[in-house]
Amino acid sequence: MGKKLYVGNLSFNVDSEQLAQAFSEYGTVDSANVITDRETGRSKGFAFVEMSSENEAQTALQKLNGAELSGRALNVSEAKPQAPREGGGARRSGGFGSRRSY
Repeated sequence: MGKKLYVGNLSFNVDSEQLAQAFSEYGTVDSANVITDRETGRSKGFAFVEMSSENEAQTALQKLNGAELSGRALNVSEAKPQAPREGGGARRSGGFGSRRSY
């Protein structure tokens, strides 16, 4: 089972391919995803990298945490599980069409 890493303080110029290349020096990268803004498509400055083994992930974490990539010192740590989202479904507002008058 692989290990997911969080990568923070990422330069806005780094894409997923460049990130995967940097981490591939320390093992097999299963995936590298730079998180982008839905509206603009611009990087939000952080990413997630999934390594194929626990040992490779630990090595990458130790070697790349604080290392420079595109002029910024990376902040690499173990990714925390995503918290379940609250709510969901359609939201209705109390606009003009919501009341019936008899």
